[in-house]
Amino acid sequence: MTTNAQPRTQWLGRWGFILAATGSAVGLGNIWKFPYITGEFGGGAFVLVYLACILAVGVPVMMTEIALGRRGRGSPVDALRRVIAESGRGSAWSLLGWMAMLCGFLILSFYVVVAGWSFSYLWKMLSGGLTGSSVDEMAAIFGANNASPLNLGFWSTLVTVATMVIVGKGVQAGIEKSVSWMMPGMVLMLLLLIGYGVFSGGFPAAVDFLFSFDAGRLSSEGMLAALGHAFFTLSLASGAILTYGSYLPATTSIARTTLSVALADTVVALMAGLAIFPVIFANGMSPSSGPGLIFMSLPLAFQAIPMGTLFGILFFVMLSMAALTSSISMVEATVSWLTDNKGISRRTASWGTGIVLWLVSTLAMLSFNVGADWTLAGKHFFDWLDYLTSRWMMPLGGLGMVMLAGFVLKSESFREELGLSPGWHALWLFMVRYVSPLGILMIFVDALGITRVEFGLHWPWLLAILVAVTLLGELASPRLRRTLCS
Repeated sequence: MTTNAQPRTQWLGRWGFILAATGSAVGLGNIWKFPYITGEFGGGAFVLVYLACILAVGVPVMMTEIALGRRGRGSPVDALRRVIAESGRGSAWSLLGWMAMLCGFLILSFYVVVAGWSFSYLWKMLSGGLTGSSVDEMAAIFGANNASPLNLGFWSTLVTVATMVIVGKGVQAGIEKSVSWMMPGMVLMLLLLIGYGVFSGGFPAAVDFLFSFDAGRLSSEGMLAALGHAFFTLSLASGAILTYGSYLPATTSIARTTLSVALADTVVALMAGLAIFPVIFANGMSPSSGPGLIFMSLPLAFQAIPMGTLFGILFFVMLSMAALTSSISMVEATVSWLTDNKGISRRTASWGTGIVLWLVSTLAMLSFNVGADWTLAGKHFFDWLDYLTSRWMMPLGGLGMVMLAGFVLKSESFREELGLSPGWHALWLFMVRYVSPLGILMIFVDALGITRVEFGLHWPWLLAILVAVTLLGELASPRLRRTLCS
């Protein structure tokens, strides 16, 4: 039994949540980063480690967020406050909800600028504006695209407006209806691009790059990359999944739904690799990370292939959809909080949020042109937004969520929401208490550069440490609970 009445609305079905949550997970970073790091760190060996990290860290944390959202039936702030009150715990833990909501908003503040790149390149592909003959010329086009505040501001504003139009229509009529055609449409376009790649001449090289099992290339850096990507790719600790979970019907299995989202996210990421790298290899190019692959090398490759303009348009339509499905999830927490607490309509809340978002994102956009010299400690405003959210707020928020679920809240709440058998519930609790926090801490320590986390051949020691921490935690957990809840 939840702590609140039914929410204002719910997903029409389980697939509505799966498509929305997968759309949140499959963003611009997944399209280029996951395929690249897969090939760089051992192909199939990396995929196996990544899947293990998804199961050990991503899935338990995601199940926790969905359960908290559905139990509390509200925005991150309201849901956590209700669940914490139900357990009779200290209200200070509700600060996690505020941090998650703020984190999602700040991520979107610079994400709309990056998403604007994909929309602007779609227009360039349609209008014939991508006519460089070398990577350097393509780099110059990319630089010129960002150098104009009017141009870059127009496209980031377009993304903001499109996001608010969709969110303003509501959960069912706006978000669910949009993702119900955008996600299948994105998969269809990926399949068409993969189909072309099969006959491009570069498909065997792409398959070898992505799936060859080379454990020798799977370094400590690669294992941390798998761990970090498993956490960040599922949009954890940013308020999106928790808010989406608040709209999930009570009869829907959280475990099966979470596994479906994790599997779909991984499959789409690998499909993106099979769509991108055949074109790159067929033209004798070297795959590279970052925007260079998507906005420089790939447009040049499309020019060299038959019907390249058509496939380039398909690719950037798909990329724009991926950007939009992610952006609507990151603003939903803020809109949900405003409608629940301020007595205003969803449309008013959406456009009010959009105005503030536009102001903050404009500062991020100016980091690439007129504000290029505006730095603090060597970072632009855009860089600071990225740094604060990815290196501080998301890891700390994720760590707080699992500590809250594992040691603070009443276990009965999660037994009811998750609906797992005793054995599976015990496994989830073990992962949330010990495995997920250890993984998040390793991400956190490594990302901050405090010390370099090295796996190497020391995994038996890591396993021994995990077992020791587990035993100590179980022995100390009553005292730990009292300390945390005081």
